Amino acid sequence: MKKIGQVIWHTPMVTREMRELVNGHRSVAIWFTGLPSSGKSTIAHGVEKKLYQLGVRTYTFDGDNIRHGLCADLGFTPEDRRENLRRVAEVIKLFLDAGLVVLSAFVSPYEEDRKLVKKIIGPKDFVLIYCKCPVEVCESRDPKGMYKKAKAGIIKEYTGVSAPYEEPENPDLILETHLLTIEESVERVLNFVSERIFMGSFLESQKLNLRCEKKN
Repeated sequence: MKKIGQVIWHTPMVTREMRELVNGHRSVAIWFTGLPSSGKSTIAHGVEKKLYQLGVRTYTFDGDNIRHGLCADLGFTPEDRRENLRRVAEVIKLFLDAGLVVLSAFVSPYEEDRKLVKKIIGPKDFVLIYCKCPVEVCESRDPKGMYKKAKAGIIKEYTGVSAPYEEPENPDLILETHLLTIEESVERVLNFVSERIFMGSFLESQKLNLRCEKKN
């Protein structure tokens, strides 16, 4: 039992390791970063669907969805962006303790903020995937017309137009999403994280399933 002031942390009787054993897989946080419309959310949800089909317990945090509830009080200043990501990282820690594989799709434009997220979650549980895509391609894909509104001055502090995006210094995986299909990006992520997620013989069986599915 850990005590901080009047707040006491209770050590659970059921541990993360016990939950992972029951699930048959490890929990890990897969964090997608990149410009708006670079493919982050689409790829994250595609990876989640494949993992779900393989029997993995998952959850995806989407930047827009989070701002409808948990972070509805925050704007898009650098300070608010940082607090947005800090809250998300703390929630992800709880989901990892529950034994889930957590996928997160956030622009997360600042290197310092991504490092904070990694520190909160823990380096061994954190996989950073950079969805790299030229801004002009992102703008051409933009389904909501946000780039156009940002250029017209309707939207302030929009990443890629009126706010900066700092490329990750050392991402675990880079997806050049202007050169890859969604399916190819999803497959690359699955191949990269499979050994972090699956346990022992279960890993080999799931690799076989992925190969068979690809052939069909």
